[in-house]
Amino acid sequence: MYPDKRDGTIRAIEEKKRNLMLVSQDLRVIATNFRPGLRRMGRQCLGRTCHELLYRRDLPCSPCLAVEVFRTGMRAVRKVDAVDGKAVHEACHYAYPLYSGDEVAYVVLLDYDVSSFEEMEEDLMRSNAFLKNLINSAVDGVIAADMQGHIVIFNDAASDICGFPVSEALGGMNIRKVYPPGVAEEIMKKMRGTEYGGPGMVKALPVDGMNKDGARVPINLDAAIVYEEGREVATIGFFRDMREVLRMEAELKGTQLQLLQAEKMASLGKLAAGVAHQINNPLGGILLFARLLLEEYDLPEEARQDVNRILRDAGRCRDTVRELLEFARQTRREMSSLDINRAIRRTLYLLESQTIFQNIEIVSELDPSLPQVLADGQQMNHLFMNIILNAADAMDNEGTLTVKSGVTEGGRVFAEVSDTGSGIPGDLLERIFEPFFTTKAAGEGTGLGLSLAYGIVESHGGTITASNNEGNGATFHVEIPCSPPQGEP
Repeated sequence: MYPDKRDGTIRAIEEKKRNLMLVSQDLRVIATNFRPGLRRMGRQCLGRTCHELLYRRDLPCSPCLAVEVFRTGMRAVRKVDAVDGKAVHEACHYAYPLYSGDEVAYVVLLDYDVSSFEEMEEDLMRSNAFLKNLINSAVDGVIAADMQGHIVIFNDAASDICGFPVSEALGGMNIRKVYPPGVAEEIMKKMRGTEYGGPGMVKALPVDGMNKDGARVPINLDAAIVYEEGREVATIGFFRDMREVLRMEAELKGTQLQLLQAEKMASLGKLAAGVAHQINNPLGGILLFARLLLEEYDLPEEARQDVNRILRDAGRCRDTVRELLEFARQTRREMSSLDINRAIRRTLYLLESQTIFQNIEIVSELDPSLPQVLADGQQMNHLFMNIILNAADAMDNEGTLTVKSGVTEGGRVFAEVSDTGSGIPGDLLERIFEPFFTTKAAGEGTGLGLSLAYGIVESHGGTITASNNEGNGATFHVEIPCSPPQGEP
């Protein structure tokens, strides 16, 4: 007799999705869910031998797994080549004993199609290769790590940003190494919050990364926590290198400031020209009649001192008017090929003997092979005179003044004047070339010197910038286009 259909073992076999068959000691089928065809036969399978049902054989297979299990009491396994009518594929049979007391009463047979597993493995490998290629082709850096911080995904773009080879990053490196100290922990706090796109993520978060050399790298970060059944199991981040973007933004801002400065200078130039002309005529009359008073009249000494004071102050006004006219470019420029080094040397020669330069060391680092520029020689003298005098004032007439010249990568001639003063306050850097802007006390300067320098350089198609040096002091950097070759306009 066979076990009742209600037997729990038989029900379990029939409900399993794997290929299972229960056979008795005489190799007759007690229960099965083996193959769709056998399942459709239902009770007609029961009581028939397994070799008859499966292989249409009169005698047991040789060797027979079920016979072996009944003999040894241990499980058995065998791989065979099965034919399904279309192709030969590898199958794997398992046989497990079911005991009744000390005796093996039944054997459970299992059948696996190994080729299907191999196909699944190949599909999985293809899928993994595609995913790896997809990640490595990403423009942004992609880094994933487990919850201990060990990196498990690190693409080529991440290597370019951080400077770590992919093999090193995937060799047990911790993700904390791609951030300055404390930043990784701060990002995790933000991902677990709700203020930056979460919970569980951050979007477009500006952070500092850190490359292998320890230099900081500005990054725009999108990151998320990976969950599995509600547990945090990993993090993944998409890193966008912002260095080039920030450089372009700074360059654009600089260009915009130059345009604004040029517009401001043009407007103030017109105003300055009008004011200068309005002042010039009455000022000329004051100077003329003051001289006549001294020459034609026998004035008391006290009166002569007053007239001399008028002449001195009127002379200062006259100098200011000349600067206004120069600022407004009301003078005619005479352009010719010019050696910038010669203009610098001439200016230094005129200044170095003056009292304010007695305690200043002047260092010249002039490139002797400079190409010539097309410029007005007098205005170039005026340009360097203003910059160098400004540097001397910044050092309180004591320190080191360095003058350099050379050629930029773009083929323009440059000159730099550096001092060892206190530098330019950061909030004043953008205003340093504004007309009438000065940090000196009232009466000590017109605030036009650097504005004139800016106007001269701009009128020659060049650029002038100011920056602070590391440590102390400031540097003024001037660039002027080279003269075109002979025969070119």
